[in-house]
Amino acid sequence: MTSTRTARTRLIATDLDGTLLRDDKSVSERTVAALAAAERAGIEVFFVTGRPARWMDVVSDHVHGHGLAICANGAAVVDLHSGGTFMEVRPLRRPVALDVVRALRTAARGTSFAVELTTGIHYEPQYPPFFLDPGATVATAEKLLYEETPGAAAPVLKLLAQHPELDPDDFLAVARAAVGDLASVTRSSPTALLEISGLGVSKASTLAHCCAERGITPDQVVAFGDMPNDIEMLSWAGRSYAMGNAHPDVIAAASGRTVGNNEDGVALIIEQLVAEAVGDLRL
Repeated sequence: MTSTRTARTRLIATDLDGTLLRDDKSVSERTVAALAAAERAGIEVFFVTGRPARWMDVVSDHVHGHGLAICANGAAVVDLHSGGTFMEVRPLRRPVALDVVRALRTAARGTSFAVELTTGIHYEPQYPPFFLDPGATVATAEKLLYEETPGAAAPVLKLLAQHPELDPDDFLAVARAAVGDLASVTRSSPTALLEISGLGVSKASTLAHCCAERGITPDQVVAFGDMPNDIEMLSWAGRSYAMGNAHPDVIAAASGRTVGNNEDGVALIIEQLVAEAVGDLRL
């Protein structure tokens, strides 16, 4: 008789905004308890987010075990136990970023840019200001990306492109066509804000690398997400869940669906995974 049992879950990979976090950016008591229960059951938890390392304080109190998180859509692996130390960086090369800026200025007039570095974010005068980063330099993207000596400046984690008028999905399609194989383009915002990483850099590719280092296979991973920047990760994982509030393309990519982030959809599934793990131990 052929077994229909799924592989034992060894790792949970969860997005934050719109997924693990409620809309007010809090982590519910139920979710905190579920994360702790998963770790006790021997299931590692990776936070996998578009957020930069400096914005990880929303979950830093709920880190167990290894303490690693994947930030900036896969461009950085950071150690949250040490306050966000960069363990690995997969940068967007500055000459490539400049080529992307030129391509998008031509394809979508009115686009403004921000540059996310390992040291912080900087942006153009027309770009919506980051009030959480009051120390940002404001200048053209060309000036922000300039370096006198190649390789001497802080690594670029991602380029952000914002358009004041275009539909978000239309802007993504235009940008992907214009950028081609220069870089990877995705989005996680409900507005026309795109995130551009080095070619091949994504939540999925960095998660796959981290899992391979631990001897964890895709069928042992359960992933959660809600926006297009989660699609590759949800497709890669053996089991994946789109949130009840997810983008339609995310729902199509995931193997399952849970309730919305404000209803603790991640915690609901983690509780089931922990029950499965406890059941396996009793067999």
